[in-house]
Amino acid sequence: MALSLSLCAFGLAACGTGYSPDKTVDRGFDRKDLSQLKAGIWVDPNGCDHWIIDDGLEGYLSQRLDKYGKPVCSGVAEPTYTVGDFKRGSSVLDPN
Repeated sequence: MALSLSLCAFGLAACGTGYSPDKTVDRGFDRKDLSQLKAGIWVDPNGCDHWIIDDGLEGYLSQRLDKYGKPVCSGVAEPTYTVGDFKRGSSVLDPN
């Protein structure tokens, strides 16, 4: 039991090695700069906007902020809905 836990811990520790700290690059099999993907907007339950990108294997989400760092709540869609072509920019088929 202890050996299997040790091997599991070693395996998980090895998962984080070898990646660049650069968070602007997609590390999936169709690697590219994230600026090549298209963002949409997901509206949270409070009515505030979040940038969303889905490349088929990985997803990216960040809160949309104004120039003062405050949340943008534009009313572009109903809460919990998305707008925009946020799945465009990837060759990975995503049937959802």
